[in-house]
This record gives sequence, structure tokens and C-alpha cells, in this order.
Amino acid sequence: MKRFILLLLAFNFQLSIFNFLWAQTDVSSFVPGTTTDGVCYFLPQTALRITIIAEKNVTTPGELNKYAFRYLRMQDVPTVSSTEWKIKSITIEPFGVPDRSKAYSVKVKNKTIAPMVSLTHDGILLSINTQAEETTLPILPQPTPAPEPLNPKQFMNQEMLSTGSTAKMAELCAQEIYDIRESRNALVRGEADNTPKDGEQLKLMLSQLETQATALEQLFSGHTETSTEVFSFVYLPTQETERDILFRFSQLAGVVDKDDLSGQPIYISIKNTGNLPAKQESLETAKKKAKLTQGIYYNVPARETVTIFDVNQTLMQAEYSMGQFGYTEILSNLLFDKKTTTRVTFYQDNGAVKKLEQ
Repeated sequence: MKRFILLLLAFNFQLSIFNFLWAQTDVSSFVPGTTTDGVCYFLPQTALRITIIAEKNVTTPGELNKYAFRYLRMQDVPTVSSTEWKIKSITIEPFGVPDRSKAYSVKVKNKTIAPMVSLTHDGILLSINTQAEETTLPILPQPTPAPEPLNPKQFMNQEMLSTGSTAKMAELCAQEIYDIRESRNALVRGEADNTPKDGEQLKLMLSQLETQATALEQLFSGHTETSTEVFSFVYLPTQETERDILFRFSQLAGVVDKDDLSGQPIYISIKNTGNLPAKQESLETAKKKAKLTQGIYYNVPARETVTIFDVNQTLMQAEYSMGQFGYTEILSNLLFDKKTTTRVTFYQDNGAVKKLEQ
């Protein structure tokens, strides 16, 4: 009798396992805490990571700028320090974030197989019955520091360094610049006594003379240090817009917050391109036509034109498919019954069907 009871319990256990493996996918609106035997997932809304690479130019006047025209005929040399920023490039990278208004749960029912569901780390649906890898945003570009400025004193002789008169220093430095130019010209023409026969050695000598001349000339003309900075932030569109302030840009401070009035506004517009597939008249009509009672929800995203611009020009423009501006449809659970092994993958950034195989 005890053996019969044990066999009966084992049979019931195996039967329950069999029923679980051949279970139906039932998708319903997700209410936290009510799903005990299923998988919860989100459909994505499309966010935009916006990256601005800005160039910073810091100009420093030369110590001898007052003598620039007298000795070297240099005009319009800077006399005060200044900083100037300009935008070099703007890039946009779309990515998906969970849409809390589109949360569903996959539950187990009878007579159809329970699918293998792949999700991102934050619960966005990636695939059904096949494996899909979660993608991540690329690493941001690195800022470029300004090169180390030349030190003119390294190329000044003892007489230049020991003079107590700025005017005399300017005269001596100017004469040295002219001497370097003459030596360089003589080497180029092959008239110098010490002209090397080796081409690489000649290039090296010319480069050294150019460096010396540049360093001394900067005493008169000043110099500009150029670097690049990288600014990045996330913009989540919630509605289409003609003219929304994205950030502000100052020629003195670079990228500033959109509430900082020291910068000029940079705008973003998001407009539908008008090629969204027509939605069926109603969900009830769609269910009757496709015999839908339950299934897997997915996005039919809208195609949007994103433009970033200021008052004078367009800085960048591109088109993206965005899940929050489209509508939601259902893949019938008939695609996932015990006679069918449908494999579906979805776009991670907008929730549309990427590939469907049977």
C-alpha cells in the first residue's frame, strides 16, 4: 500500500512537470505583487544620449606684444587674455528605457509551451524562444588636453635673459628671430656651411629651427592653447515639439544648463515623418480578425525627425524610431502553442519586432 502511494505521488509530480513545460503564455497588464508564476517585462520608450564635443581656445598675449609691429611688423596681436568656445560636433545615440506605463507579465497556462524570455537588466523585452544579447551605449570620446606650450626662455641666450630693459629684450629677440630665419633659408637652399647630406638630419635641423623661431615669435604674437571637452546628457522625449530648449552655449563658458542665461539657447525639435503604419480601427476588431485573446505585446514605433539648431543654423539632424510615439500591438499566443516554436527578437531601443522566425 505504501509503495502504491509513493508511485502515485511520483506520477503526479511528473505530470505536473509535464503540464508546466507544455504551458500557455498569458500576457496581462502588470500589477506589482500579483504575478507569482510568470515573467514581468517592460516595453521601452526611446531616450536620446546627446554628446557635444566643444573646442576651447585660450589666447595669452605675448610678453613683448607692444613691440610686435616695431620689430617684426606683426599687426593685430592680442593684448589681453581671452577664452573662446565653439561647438565642433553633436551626436545622438538612441537607447531604450523601461516605459512604466507598458508593463506586462507572461504567465503559465495549459496547452501551449512557455517561451524562453530574454530581458535586459532593467526588464525590457529582448526576445522570445531565442537568445538575444543586451547592447550598451558606446564609451564616450575622451577630451583632448591642450599641448604643452613652448617656453621661450629655453631658446634665449644669456644676453637676452640678463638685460633689464624690456625694449632691449625685444630688440635682441627680434634679431635672433631674423638670424634663425636666415639659417633656415640657407639650409633649404643648400647654401649653409653645415648643410647635412642626410635628408632625415636636414628635416630634424629645420624642425629645431622652426621650434626656436616659433617660441621667440610668441613673445610678440602671443599663443593660443586649444583643447576639446566632452559634454553628455540624456534627453527623454515625452511629446513631439517644435522648439524646446535643449541646453545653452556660451562662447566664454562652453555648454551650460538650459536655465543659465549666460549662454545662447540651443533648441531641439521632434517631428513625425508621417510614415507610421496605420493602426487598425480598434483592439477588439483586431482581436476578432487575428483571433487574439492573449499574446506578447510589442511597440509599433513612430519615425521621428530630430533636429538640433540655434537661431542661425541647423547643427545636426537625423531620423529615429521612437516607441513612445507609436502604438502597441499583440503577437497572438497562437504563435507560441505546442505545435509552433516561433522565435522573435525585438529592437532594444524602441520595442519593435526585429525578426520573427517559425
